[in-house]
Amino acid sequence: MSQAKVLTEKEVRKVLLYIAARKYAARNRCMFLMTHGSGMRVGEVAALRICDVLNRDGSIREEIRLSADQTKGDRGRTVFLPQKLQQEIQNYLCSRFKLKDLLAVTMTDTSRALFNNQKNPQRGFSASTACQMFHYWYKGANVDGSSHSGRRGFITNLAEKGVSVRVLMELAGHKSLAVTQKYIDVNPKMMRSAVELL
Repeated sequence: MSQAKVLTEKEVRKVLLYIAARKYAARNRCMFLMTHGSGMRVGEVAALRICDVLNRDGSIREEIRLSADQTKGDRGRTVFLPQKLQQEIQNYLCSRFKLKDLLAVTMTDTSRALFNNQKNPQRGFSASTACQMFHYWYKGANVDGSSHSGRRGFITNLAEKGVSVRVLMELAGHKSLAVTQKYIDVNPKMMRSAVELL
């Protein structure tokens, strides 16, 4: 099986423009950016609940603690959210609940799915359905990508910025460095930066 394609910035923008012109744009934008900004698998994104991202004071968490049943490999892990992604989640939830402040949401059932669907807002999407959604976004935007492109791009982009493979392994939730190394898409820019270190 071939590796998922790492998207260029232009391709990411193209997909975001496609999503913005469709129904449920705020939700879909946030789901898409979760894979690109945190390296989460699509199945992990689909398994998120409101309580996973929302603090009791209505602010967005800096870290998500995924339980073993929310992630691959039967072991939990911590996902670190950059500020940009925290803001995306905030924007999405404010749009979803039509609120400026999310404190009121904390007083409701926050075990509901973070990314709700019309059939079952309590449970949300299955991993399979979420993968299909990503497929349709890429196809609609005429971009060659897969549900794993965001995760692979996250790891490659951090490697390109000099983050060590050991740190990348932990961020990705991999058990071995060899697996993480397979995710890194070596490109001419990385090679040029490497030789300029001399």
